Amino acid sequence: MEIKAPYLLFLGDAADALAAKTSIGVGQWRPEKCLGQVRLPGCKADSGFPDMTAREAAAKGAKTMIVGTVNRGGVISKAWMKALLAALDAGLDLASGLHNRLSDVPELARAAARKGRRLIDVRHPDREFPIATGAKRAGKRVLTVGTDCSIGKMYTSLALEKAMKARGMKATFRATGQTGILIAGSGWSIDAIVSDFVAGAVETLSPANHPDHWDVIEGQGSLFHASYAGVTMALIHGAQADALVMCHEPGRPHMRGLPHYKLPDIETCIAVNVAHARLTNPKAKCVGVSLNTSKLTPKAAERAIKATADRLGLPCVDPSRTGVDALVAKLAKIK
Repeated sequence: MEIKAPYLLFLGDAADALAAKTSIGVGQWRPEKCLGQVRLPGCKADSGFPDMTAREAAAKGAKTMIVGTVNRGGVISKAWMKALLAALDAGLDLASGLHNRLSDVPELARAAARKGRRLIDVRHPDREFPIATGAKRAGKRVLTVGTDCSIGKMYTSLALEKAMKARGMKATFRATGQTGILIAGSGWSIDAIVSDFVAGAVETLSPANHPDHWDVIEGQGSLFHASYAGVTMALIHGAQADALVMCHEPGRPHMRGLPHYKLPDIETCIAVNVAHARLTNPKAKCVGVSLNTSKLTPKAAERAIKATADRLGLPCVDPSRTGVDALVAKLAKIK
């Protein structure tokens, strides 16, 4: 599933920045691929790119409009139709991470067929996958895992890729969720893959590579989350990771969406994730912790980072406050 760049970012009528986080995230992590944005009346979000029409963007070389906003219910809004049809008419593909398919909207399907444009629904893989084999693959892999869902695994993965490349290391971010796919321009949304084939899909996503090349694989879910542990387990086995980075949010009161489940302690979470990772890579190990301290004051965040590092004897970072160089330094030593 590959998405052609450059991009025009569609923010629609987003009520706030959170509603447009996908478009904003694409702009933040892949600014070189973005030309402009489309905002409808009432939009209260801004990606920082120039406002322009689809025709203006197409004239500047845009290939795809990223539908990177959500509304209540996560559906394709009728209020967006004029802008989506205008993009197709201007010669752009449409790419969306929403639950319902662009291709299921008759007006869009007809317009895309008429113009020879693609409707890319990144939540829905466009191919079949093999069953995983667990066979050793060349190259190196780091997987982000977490004590819970929505805790910073994608952000940490992208920060690792950026820092590794800045250090001169060969590294590729491998997306496993819809926002990550729209940022990377390729990947598989593994939560939409039949369970028997998730590990195989991850093997396909991260194939054999140069011995010094690192795949930075975006994690999903948590082994300790009653709803999504199965996805995480298959991802861990298919990744065949050499290194794990544990992601955690200090002070989170309970598992996301499950108030009757407390978060596990980091030590237990590391031990269990490493144990399962060693099924397909006996040398797998945790190289450090990434904390999401966005809800803490700077001083409290500094204390949490230091306390975690001292307690575990591992590097601990917050990608948005400290960067991830301490983790990259550990990865660089893995042979």
